[in-house]
Amino acid sequence: MRIILTIAILAAGSLSTFAQQQPQGFVKGTVRNEQGQAVPFANISIPGIKKGTVAGANGAYVLAAPAGSHTLRFSGVGFTTTEQSVSLSADTTVQDVTMKQSADLQEVIVSASRKKETLDEVPSSVTIVSPREVEAQKGINNNITAILANTVPGLAINDNTTGNTGQTLRGRNVLVMVDGIPQSTPLRNGGRDMRTIDPSAIERIEVIKGATAIYGNGADGGLINYITKKGDKSKTGIHGQTSIGANTQLVKAQHTGGFSAGQLLSGAYKKWDFVVSGHYEQTGVYKDANGVVNSPEYSLGESQIWNGFTRIGYDIDQRNRLELMYNFFGSQQRSDYILKPGKYLDSAATGIIGKRPGDPEGTPYNHNASLHWSSEGIIGGTDLDVNVYMQRFKTVYSWGPTFEFGGQSQITSRKQGVRVNFSSPVHISANYDLSLVYGLDYMNDVTAQSLVDGRTWVPEMDMKNYAPYAQVKLNLFKDFVFKAGARFENINIGIPDYTTVKQLNRVTGEFTEGGVSVAGGDLSYNALVYNAGLRYNKFRFFKPFISYSQSFSIMELGRILRAAKENTVSQLKTEAVIANNYEAGFNSTLGPIELEGSYYISTSKLGSSFLEKNGKFEIQRAPEKVYGFEIAADARILHNLGAGASYSYIEGKQDIDDNGKYGDAADKYLGSDRIAPPKVTAYVRYAPIERLNLRLQMLHSGKRERFERVNGLYSYGTGPVEGFTSFSFLGSLQLDQHSSLGLGVENLFNADYYTVTSQWNARNENYVKGTGARINLNYSYKF
Repeated sequence: MRIILTIAILAAGSLSTFAQQQPQGFVKGTVRNEQGQAVPFANISIPGIKKGTVAGANGAYVLAAPAGSHTLRFSGVGFTTTEQSVSLSADTTVQDVTMKQSADLQEVIVSASRKKETLDEVPSSVTIVSPREVEAQKGINNNITAILANTVPGLAINDNTTGNTGQTLRGRNVLVMVDGIPQSTPLRNGGRDMRTIDPSAIERIEVIKGATAIYGNGADGGLINYITKKGDKSKTGIHGQTSIGANTQLVKAQHTGGFSAGQLLSGAYKKWDFVVSGHYEQTGVYKDANGVVNSPEYSLGESQIWNGFTRIGYDIDQRNRLELMYNFFGSQQRSDYILKPGKYLDSAATGIIGKRPGDPEGTPYNHNASLHWSSEGIIGGTDLDVNVYMQRFKTVYSWGPTFEFGGQSQITSRKQGVRVNFSSPVHISANYDLSLVYGLDYMNDVTAQSLVDGRTWVPEMDMKNYAPYAQVKLNLFKDFVFKAGARFENINIGIPDYTTVKQLNRVTGEFTEGGVSVAGGDLSYNALVYNAGLRYNKFRFFKPFISYSQSFSIMELGRILRAAKENTVSQLKTEAVIANNYEAGFNSTLGPIELEGSYYISTSKLGSSFLEKNGKFEIQRAPEKVYGFEIAADARILHNLGAGASYSYIEGKQDIDDNGKYGDAADKYLGSDRIAPPKVTAYVRYAPIERLNLRLQMLHSGKRERFERVNGLYSYGTGPVEGFTSFSFLGSLQLDQHSSLGLGVENLFNADYYTVTSQWNARNENYVKGTGARINLNYSYKF
């Protein structure tokens, strides 16, 4: 760690010295389209020195660069790249630009390397769910897990529940963040990290696929970063949007009605800007295609959902900015139904009238707050970002009889941390440019799982994580981008003395499991993880890349602790997982067609998968190999007609006998709680007139049948998964310059199917059908 920090400090000093030898100039302006409207998040760069920035939501930008003559390059989503000459001096130069629409997409990402870049600069697979796509998908279903399932290749399908258990990315767990603030609880993964913010507060979503340690513990399959909305400075005074909505089932609609209301305000005054929004939603009873009430267990039916969001920005000067962000999310179910178990592979679990025991199930609160300081050219040409954050999270599960005297568990998590990130460019020659991103992360994560009545199931795990990192980007001969980096993880977890909770032994029918007194202690982990990648960008019709990346995670420590049979923590098997991701892929622009594809292999010498024995979960530690491919295409057929599709395939196995081979008789396929069946998505959008937009989309889940019955039964994760296909529709009509009307129908043709999760779960009480056709009507007024 000392070596890495020393290298980073020396590099920063040398780069800063280099930059200080050249006088600095500034250029600012606004990026607009041909109609005079602001172009949000446009990319502005100076190719000659590999210096760049990204415009804000109002199209405004500020860029620092050495004084002299330069060529500014402007690019953005759906616009033709534009170049303009500019001469910079010590005074600020104003350079506005008008961009023309084009089919060439140059979307900007932030979280892949902690520096704003275009996709052409990232040698890995990235999916960006644009603001337009977020708006379209939430018009069909406001559940964020459904939005992700319909837009992200490689991500497993959701099942319209409060959680995202089984919704893995490329067969591994994913780290979920809000503006870089971790939402996941990898120490005790409760499957509630994707639904921790309402889509009304989200600007866009960035999904980085494959193992990555750049944000720390838990990103074996990649990361999902929700980028929240920002204030709009392009309009004077206060402006905003009011929205109301109503939804209901189309078959036997009694008691299925729900409604929503939201308000967003944004404005700017001198150096200040702000955005504030609130959203409330009440859902009705959820029913299947036949009008039968779905099981209320973990259902989103009869739920109340709140979200409050605010962001305040202050421009200290042209190079320094402060932003304060806060978001509250809450979701609780208050149902008049109780579970009627089904019969696995025969009949569905349903809901019948009854009083639900225990506290309301769901997430009563999730608080996120951050203070972000960005400084451009703080020392010569070096930029600085400092992000201080906190999160407070609590989620409650349904009451169950498996605990002695019955019980209801809850997971709580407290996180606070700081990220310090430097970015230093170096112009070496006409053919070589080097930039260095480096810094230090600190996070304190205290996670526990207890019963609502106060009994400790998983004690407080107090994790402190220090991690210095460095990332080098080298531009070679203008067309090659090479990246390499390393991160040193230094983790200490303190665990107090505790006693495991007594639970039901499913074999004897008595409460003989648990009750073990365990002496606490400290667990320490250290690991150096690497990444490297190369991309070639000369030809628009074929831009290939190759990459290698590692991740580090402490998988499901909480499950190990709550099932402890040893009397000291030091005797438990708690080794961390290091995953290795190998990938090759490409992006292509063929006229009006955008095409991308990738093939990947992910390995880990020590895996972490669930194994069910006699109704009790154990953690199976064996070498793992996950592999698959993805392909996606989008086409602009006419100016008012477009279409797109994607296909994802994933498979994975365990090397049970640990001989380096995965085809032996002893080796096993990974469960379907990890490996999703093949997924196909497709859509067609059409605008018959300027004010009317129509969209039809499809989601298909394929089959996965890899396991046999044991003693006549399927265990958790091994149930056979049958395929199904669901269509959805969205229509939006602009009534006037202020008002618009939206009509969305989920499961348009009322397909009757069992959810993927309920099929591989292989339990009578969890054998649940998908939601039938549901209509969603929305009205919005902008001012």
